[in-house]
Amino acid sequence: MLALGLLAGLSVLSLLTYGYLSWDSLRLGPGQKEATRSGLGEGPGAGDPGSQPHIVFILADDQGFRDVGYHGSEIRTPTLDKLAAEGVKLENYYVQPMCTPSRSQFITGKYQIHTGLQHSIIRPTQPNCLPLDNVTLPQKLKEVGYSTHMVGKWHLGFYRRECMPTQRGFDSFFGSLLGSGDYYTHFKCDSPGICGYDLYENDNAAWDHDNGIYSTQMYTQKVQQILASHNPRKPIFLYIAYQAVHSPLQAPGKYFEHYRSINNINRRRYAAMLACLDEAINNVTLALKKYGYYENSIIIYSSDNGGQPMAGGSNWPLRGSKGTYWEGGIRAVGFVHSPLLKNKGSVCKELVHITDWFPTLITLAEGQIDEDIQLDGYDIWETISEGRRSPRVDILHNIDPIYTKAKNGSWEAGYGIWNTAIQSAIRVNHWKLLTGNPGYSDWVPPQAFSNAGPNRWHNERVSWSAGKTVWLFNISADPYERVDLSTRYPDVVKQLLRRLSQFNKTAVPVRYPPKDPRSNPKLNGGVWGPWFKEDEKKKKSDKSKGAHKQKKSKNKNK
Repeated sequence: MLALGLLAGLSVLSLLTYGYLSWDSLRLGPGQKEATRSGLGEGPGAGDPGSQPHIVFILADDQGFRDVGYHGSEIRTPTLDKLAAEGVKLENYYVQPMCTPSRSQFITGKYQIHTGLQHSIIRPTQPNCLPLDNVTLPQKLKEVGYSTHMVGKWHLGFYRRECMPTQRGFDSFFGSLLGSGDYYTHFKCDSPGICGYDLYENDNAAWDHDNGIYSTQMYTQKVQQILASHNPRKPIFLYIAYQAVHSPLQAPGKYFEHYRSINNINRRRYAAMLACLDEAINNVTLALKKYGYYENSIIIYSSDNGGQPMAGGSNWPLRGSKGTYWEGGIRAVGFVHSPLLKNKGSVCKELVHITDWFPTLITLAEGQIDEDIQLDGYDIWETISEGRRSPRVDILHNIDPIYTKAKNGSWEAGYGIWNTAIQSAIRVNHWKLLTGNPGYSDWVPPQAFSNAGPNRWHNERVSWSAGKTVWLFNISADPYERVDLSTRYPDVVKQLLRRLSQFNKTAVPVRYPPKDPRSNPKLNGGVWGPWFKEDEKKKKSDKSKGAHKQKKSKNKNK
């Protein structure tokens, strides 16, 4: 315990500087009984029963943890800074390390292991999508009278029409189906020769809207049109999933004005993209006020994963990047802004995860959560609005049984409890355990972006023995993951490995099919879109059934 105390002492300066975590939350005991889901808390308008709030969920793409003004960035984000300062900053907020996983967990309230999407992302050529038996957030909100609209990036699969956003609960959809693409032309090549157009309005390619407008601005204009045409007396759910600041790094020229002094071209372009995004969110906020939504609205802002340093993003002082289970890959920029908050201008240091939005928003909307839906999220509105303790004490960051690149991983290294070749990560109270190969693990400080090209000489690196496949950190005392405690606290490691094993027993099989050549946009009018024809399959099935019946009938007559 003395060693742990020294570690905490070393970390106190950085904790005070950044204010990430509360010392009150140093609750020892991964073996402690799991918290139960909180009951239905008071709605945002407790004194105004029957008043359903307008819900606006804004999801940025690949925004780094440091890449917001109030986290010390050199990139100016006056809108985000103001909205966060007047609302509640989430400074212990977690998402998933990549696009599809975060989006699927937001829209279902379930961990990846419970939807089959625990490996990688959904690729454009894969016959895969968010399983159709999962109830979605917009579907639940529609049940209680909400108008539901999505603008931006879907990335939850589209190989069948039933997978499209309009079939998963949204009254309207305007945006892209894939994970990335050109910001102006909306074309995307998945591989040489496999290229297509990717801009949709509802279920059809939006050729009429293709006027060469930068996607961040185009999506904002669409949001303004939706707000202008909707009746603010009726509740609305707006899911705005901006493409920015994901690569390719593109931005209108005027946004480079303040960042010409940044020598690193990727960082300069990234800064311009973020400046444009910040302005877009200001325009969305102004539209909410102009058309009469703002006073009864809840605006939630989140990044979908950590930044990618090679593409201009910064997660400093956190370790790692997008695609990894280090804090830099999964700890996100997030805040809630609303006139309905009780503790405005505060910082929430309680544990919050992206799955928590599903039960929280349904409860705020006065909806019902079916008993048979096994959620992994918690209702955390009272935690955010009133500063109460979070009902969440753990997060399963993921278990990916396909990603077993840690060649030295073994059951022996996992004390016979867990095969440490498997990539997995879990947080219980202030302890975090990683197994397998967690991914790129450098700390990338701001000076790494000082040169014209990528420069890793400035990066801080840590060396460990080649056979290492287990790490343990006290995230509350060591948020930057600098001191591995796995050999010092083997009993804690065992407890967390057992918890991983318990979670794994509830996992469903991984959905990660091989690519389907029928997905080629050349076969679909040059557009990325649904290619799997249910009718053809049904006809073949009916034909074979008919032939079988006929054969049976002949045999009977004989």
